[in-house]
Amino acid sequence: MDLKPSPFAPTDYPALDAIGGFRLGVAATGVKYKGRNDLLIVEMAEGTSVAGVYTKSKCPSAPVDWCKAHLGGGNARALVVNASNANAFTGSAGEKTVSAVAAAAAEACGGKPSEIFMASTGVIGEPLDPAPITSLFGTLFDPEKADASFMDAARAIMTTDTFVKVATASVDIDGTTVAIHGIAKGSGMIAPDMATMLGFVFTDAPIASEALQGLLSKHVDTSFNAITVDSDTSTSDTLMVFASGAAKGRGCPEIEKADDPRLEAFSDALSALLQDLAKMVVRDGEGASKFLEITISGAEDDAAAKRVALAVANSPLVKTAAAGEDANWGRVVAAVGKAGEMADRDKLAIWFGPYRLAVDGMRDPDYSEELASDYMKNGEIEIRADLGVGEGTATVWTCDLTHGYITINGDYRS
Repeated sequence: MDLKPSPFAPTDYPALDAIGGFRLGVAATGVKYKGRNDLLIVEMAEGTSVAGVYTKSKCPSAPVDWCKAHLGGGNARALVVNASNANAFTGSAGEKTVSAVAAAAAEACGGKPSEIFMASTGVIGEPLDPAPITSLFGTLFDPEKADASFMDAARAIMTTDTFVKVATASVDIDGTTVAIHGIAKGSGMIAPDMATMLGFVFTDAPIASEALQGLLSKHVDTSFNAITVDSDTSTSDTLMVFASGAAKGRGCPEIEKADDPRLEAFSDALSALLQDLAKMVVRDGEGASKFLEITISGAEDDAAAKRVALAVANSPLVKTAAAGEDANWGRVVAAVGKAGEMADRDKLAIWFGPYRLAVDGMRDPDYSEELASDYMKNGEIEIRADLGVGEGTATVWTCDLTHGYITINGDYRS
């Protein structure tokens, strides 16, 4: 499939140096793609802790089931990701595949199958033969033969993505600098719960799995659970954080609890990194030409504000108006009204960027069609609505809906 590059593709990328406790390898399975790597392994030091959140789909993939079943163990020795086949809706065959991959990876790295985590992305309903994956482990788990970068890793997990998604941060924990690297993939089938979206974060900080899980569960709500491209939740959504603890050798203390005050800066950095990755997914939305930030204020509470924001963000009429650069604020009125949350029609106010278009339940007396239409020509558009009933606020991110989305998904399996 020949994909048109996103207009929001970065012109440069941050440097993502190696992180202690992790070794990466990439390879080509040949299952779907020709001439490109589509398999990633990350081998991890013994004692690496893990946290994860996954799709809330009632039809999850076999790798999602596997990860959820073993996350409670708290330890990881390897991550295996393939971007050639989702291994979803594949019945007992899918379960046998993940078991075979886990067993082979565990033997290769000296761990236990329960310490192997997996993710798969691609077409749903096609059986996945484990052999093209496991046959490459002899090379991928050999440090003399495979030593990939985080950029290589981010490329290997792409499907309909048009650009690599990476982010990095460094932060101080009680006097020791630790690194945080994140990679993600996602372009379509993106909606909250979990936002097909894969994300993996790696740090050398010695943070226990319980603390990691607390941080991840908190920050996912303002990142990957605050984006939508097309309102469709994937069967395979997976977001995981791994902490090797290698920084302990440089004097970094071990952290057991998410509310440890020594984790404050790390928590803030993780939140910002996850949000950066999530926004990249939206900016690479299939066929996208506009990036939209939707903010709702004056709602009954924050949860209500988020539901209204998502109603606006998922409205095909709002999204197509943005694609056509039409300042049709009536589409926002309709989306707010259908959301099912408390709103005062006669107090509703709407802004596109700096311009207030409606106030007190009617068109603003100072409304300018020329200014509003000119604003819609921007690549990034802010839409704000105040419901006039409370103090709740929320912000979500989405993209427009163009003919490109139909083209990509109309022949996805071709």
